[in-house]
Amino acid sequence: MAADKKKKPDTIEIWDDIVRIKDLVLAIGVNSFTTLGGYFIAPNHAPMPLLFGLIGAVVGFIICSLFIKPKRIFEETESGN
Repeated sequence: MAADKKKKPDTIEIWDDIVRIKDLVLAIGVNSFTTLGGYFIAPNHAPMPLLFGLIGAVVGFIICSLFIKPKRIFEETESGN
């Protein structure tokens, strides 16, 4: 009976790439937190919130790249040339 139940897929396809939903939600959360955190702690001078928000986005990207590993599998094929 358990074999008859369909498992809910834990991956989705985004821009021809397979992504785990858990990793996607984690990355969105981390990047939102670091970007908005940088924006809100910035001094209230004209370019500073933008600069701090961009720095927060880069920090979030670095954190995500350290904790979320790629799931790609590359296969080599011989060409006929």
